[in-house]
Amino acid sequence: MDTDVLVVGAGPTGLALGIDLARRGVAALVVEQAGALFPGSRGKGIQPRTMEVFDDLGVLDAIRAAGGPYPVGMIWQDGRRAGEHRMFDPAEASEDSPYTGPWMVPQWRTQQILRARLEELGGKVAFGREVVGLTQDADGVRAEFASGEPVTARYAVAADGGRSTVRRLLGIGMTGETVDPNPTLVADVRISGLDRDNWHVFPPGGDGDGFLAICPLAGTEDFQLVARFPEGTTPDLSLEGIWKVVAARSHLAPQAVTQVRWASDFRPRAALADRFRSGRVFLAGDAAHVHSPAGGQGLNTSVQDAYNLGWKLGAVLTGGAPASLLDTYEEERRPIAADMLALSTSVHRGETRRGEATRQLGLGYRDSSLTQETRTAPTALRAGDRAPDGELDGVRLFDAFRGPHWTLVAVGTKAPALPEPVHGVSGAEQATYSKGLFLVRPDGYVGWAGDTGDGLRQYLGRAGL
Repeated sequence: MDTDVLVVGAGPTGLALGIDLARRGVAALVVEQAGALFPGSRGKGIQPRTMEVFDDLGVLDAIRAAGGPYPVGMIWQDGRRAGEHRMFDPAEASEDSPYTGPWMVPQWRTQQILRARLEELGGKVAFGREVVGLTQDADGVRAEFASGEPVTARYAVAADGGRSTVRRLLGIGMTGETVDPNPTLVADVRISGLDRDNWHVFPPGGDGDGFLAICPLAGTEDFQLVARFPEGTTPDLSLEGIWKVVAARSHLAPQAVTQVRWASDFRPRAALADRFRSGRVFLAGDAAHVHSPAGGQGLNTSVQDAYNLGWKLGAVLTGGAPASLLDTYEEERRPIAADMLALSTSVHRGETRRGEATRQLGLGYRDSSLTQETRTAPTALRAGDRAPDGELDGVRLFDAFRGPHWTLVAVGTKAPALPEPVHGVSGAEQATYSKGLFLVRPDGYVGWAGDTGDGLRQYLGRAGL
């Protein structure tokens, strides 16, 4: 084999997976059809749960430095400020949830940060590698490219977007719906005449002109411009085309837009792959689920696909875990993706606000075959739930979790002897965890919970520990 894992696609999903595999000592190659990283701001909202993931992957400080909080929306009418609009329901930070709302970072910058971390860990991205053929057998996968030598790997992951070539080659269908038939233009522009303290919203006028929103992109000099068009039209992505939109829908002069740095158009849709796996090939990110951008769920759900799959591939390839552990990837992630698709669509249609659900802190795997709750009287925190932050005997729990290992949290209960790959932290009872033993998976979810250590060894054996 040329590598253990071939990751097709160098978007946030593929890069996050490459990082997770690299820190586990798994040989992985990330290939990208394009000649460079994606240049646009498209997926600009990083939700609190993904901030926790980025903390573990070692990129949180860079992500925080590169972005900022979302600005307050400013509604304009006839060239005058007509009122404010808050896009997201407010939330207070707490000991168990340190990150409260989405953090704005343009997608191109997030990808630069992830690539730098991947290379810091010894990984790399091979650009200009277009997959044109894929075969597999009981031992591995062989990928053919439009140019260059083929690559063989023990496993492959399709992280190559909503129009995934790998998904097509595997013959996996996608079931979905059009969320909105109206085409939408999104562009990164330089613009004058607007402050950077607000997200500027120009509602549709009585004469039929469409919606326009112009949002300052934190950490840059750019604005993201979003414009909605009538069904059946094709947006003009040129500078002159954007001048016309700005002039028709706002009080700004067309030449206020001085530069178009990136532009695209799309029709919001929601779609879910019929399967997330075919033999030794897995689907992740947009290759597995395509979201409306409303609510900021797409990139976040995608990164968390990678976070779920990375530790499982590592456990099978280097940790002695049975290959059956990989069956839990689709079992756990496909229902989550389906729920997030429904949420994104509901937000897009104005049926749901951007609040607690969009932060993704409440997602979990209680129904997974990999989850085992053995306590006689479980508390609010149960096996399958996200393991909260907090402090136990002077140790911050997120600090204890950080890294590719498992962690046993012993609260008011004596911890049993543990195999070397499992770290331990213990202390008196505390509010979030109450009393008991909580085995936290490498991806920050409680896999097993018990009053005593009975059954813990058997559970660890399933993960090859």
